[in-house]
Amino acid sequence: MQPHFKQVGLIGKAADRNVSITLHALATQLETQQASILLDAGIADMFPDSGHPVAERADLASRCDLAIVVGGDGTLLNAARSLAEHGIAVLGVNLGRLGFLVDVSPEDMSWQLELILGGDFIEEERTLLHATATRNGNFLSESAALNDVVVHKQDIARMIELDTYIDGHFLNTNRSDGLIVATPTGSTAYALSGGGPILHPRLDAITLVPICPHTLSNRPIVLHDDSVIEIIIHEGTLEATVSCDGQVSQPLQPGDHITIRKHDHALRLLHPPGHDYFAVLREKLRWSEQP
Repeated sequence: MQPHFKQVGLIGKAADRNVSITLHALATQLETQQASILLDAGIADMFPDSGHPVAERADLASRCDLAIVVGGDGTLLNAARSLAEHGIAVLGVNLGRLGFLVDVSPEDMSWQLELILGGDFIEEERTLLHATATRNGNFLSESAALNDVVVHKQDIARMIELDTYIDGHFLNTNRSDGLIVATPTGSTAYALSGGGPILHPRLDAITLVPICPHTLSNRPIVLHDDSVIEIIIHEGTLEATVSCDGQVSQPLQPGDHITIRKHDHALRLLHPPGHDYFAVLREKLRWSEQP
């Protein structure tokens, strides 16, 4: 039987022995099921004599119809930012700690992958954000984010001040350790630790969560994901930074502008059959444990 996905890209956390073992097991199964394999350049040295072709990430995304990411949620976040705009389906195999996004375990990988390659899977679209930083009207940097865009202080023991605008309308002046702008996917990450709400992945929403606000009345707010959010760094604020998914950072100065909007492309995230979002919440947040 021909696989549902014919060209499969393999991505993993480099220099990790457990990742290497799982990637080799995946490659063996994919070969058995007659799927072509394309290796991400970051893991090529794990397959020195395999004969599988190697590609840089953007090339892999344009040539494959499925990418399998082996590692933790951080590995998938890194991959998602480069894969989403190409419309490639993404499946995560969990070798990390929490695993909200990478929900295939190595123990169940063989039979679940067989079902997925046969076309039996659940597919979700996950919203990404796009953040642009400018200084005096000049471009500084831009990045996508699957979880969140965070404007925060660096390693100094003082607050930062931010003016926040929504679709051109002034919201407030935020005096805090920073501000988290999170997608529904990111609502169970940093935003949850900051007291933000859990948003179901299918909601067309973005949440703004202040980090350790100076006033207790400064509470999280949920917006429609068509909203355009502008954050301006106050004069006198020292050593602020904007970070995307905690992995891509840009130092900021007073007067800098950060504009955040929904990304033009969503991530196609695959789950094995029987996936239940609420079961994932119960397991990962330990709601089912008895005192």
